[in-house]
Amino acid sequence: MSNAKDNFSVTDLSAALNAGDRADLVNVLKNKLQDLTGKHSDVLENLSPIVRKRVEVLREIQAQVMSSSSFLIVQTQHDDLEAKFFEERAALEAKYQKFYKPLYTKRFEIVNGVIEVEGATIEAAVADQQVDKDAVEKGVPDFWLTAMKNNEVLSEEITERDEEALKFLRDIKWSKIDDPKGFKLEFFFETNPYFKNTLLTKTYHMIDEDEPILEKAIGTEIEWYPGKCLTQKILKKKPKKGSKNAKPITKTEQCESFFNFFSPPQVPEDEEDIDEDAAEELQNLMEQDYDVGKANTFSPLFEMSLQSAAACKKSGRAPVGDGQSGERPPECKQQ
Repeated sequence: MSNAKDNFSVTDLSAALNAGDRADLVNVLKNKLQDLTGKHSDVLENLSPIVRKRVEVLREIQAQVMSSSSFLIVQTQHDDLEAKFFEERAALEAKYQKFYKPLYTKRFEIVNGVIEVEGATIEAAVADQQVDKDAVEKGVPDFWLTAMKNNEVLSEEITERDEEALKFLRDIKWSKIDDPKGFKLEFFFETNPYFKNTLLTKTYHMIDEDEPILEKAIGTEIEWYPGKCLTQKILKKKPKKGSKNAKPITKTEQCESFFNFFSPPQVPEDEEDIDEDAAEELQNLMEQDYDVGKANTFSPLFEMSLQSAAACKKSGRAPVGDGQSGERPPECKQQ
C-alpha cells in the first residue's frame, strides 16, 4: 500500500484547486518569501547603530569578494586561451621557419655570387656589350650595408667610419633559442682588414618570450687589428708649455659605432651598486639595444628594407623611407 504523503506534490495540489484558491495560495507563498527576506533587515534593526555600520561594511566586502572571484574566473579563462595561443603561434613560427630557410640560402648565394640568376651571367653581360668581363661585379656588392642603412633604427647606429667594415658583411641569420629562451643573431663577415673574427654573434636572453622582458644580452668580443678599432678614437693633446715631457699626450675614448652593438650594457649583480639615475639610464640603453636587435631580425619590415635596398642598388639610387606598415613602399632618391 502506497503512502499518500510520499505521493504529494504541488502540481497535484494546484490541479485540485479552483482558480480563486490558486490565486490565494500564490499570495500566501509570496508573503512567506517576503517574511524570510525581511529577516535580514530585522536583524540589522535590532543591532546598535555602530555594530550595524560594521555589519554593512562586512556585507560590502563580501560583495567585492564575490565580484573579484567572478573576475578571477574570467581572467583565468583568458590566460588559458592566451597561453594556448602563444603555444600554437610558436609551433606555427617553427613550421614556417623551415620553409623560409631555403629562400634565405638562395638569397645568400645570389648576394655573394655563389650562383647566378637567369640572364645575369658574365657571358651575357659581355655579349650585350654592357661591361668588360673584368669589370663585372660579383653578386650584389654592399647589399647588407645598403639594407641596414635603409632601416630606420639601424641607420641611426651606423657611422661613416663603420661603412667600410660593413661592406665585408656577407649574411645575417636569426635563430630562436629555447634554453634559455630568446633569440640569436649571427653576422658573417669576409676576411677583412678591421678584425680577425669572421662571425660575430649577439644573443638575447628573455625572461618571458610571449611578452618579452629582456634579462640580458651577450655579444662576441671583437678582435680588432692594431689601429683599426672602430669603437674607440685616439685623442692627442699637446703638452703644456714648460712641461718636461715634450711628447703629445695620447688618450683613448669610446666613440659611437654600430659595432658597440656587440658590447651590450650589463646589469650589475647587486642592485645596491647602482643608484636611481644610473638605473634609469641603464634601462634606456637596454631598450635601445633590444630595439637594434629586433631591427636585425627577419621581420616583414626588415625584409621590405632588403627588397628596397636591392632595387635601389640595382638602379644606382639611394633608398629613402622605412617601409612602415600602411605606408607606400620606400622610394628611391637620386644620389
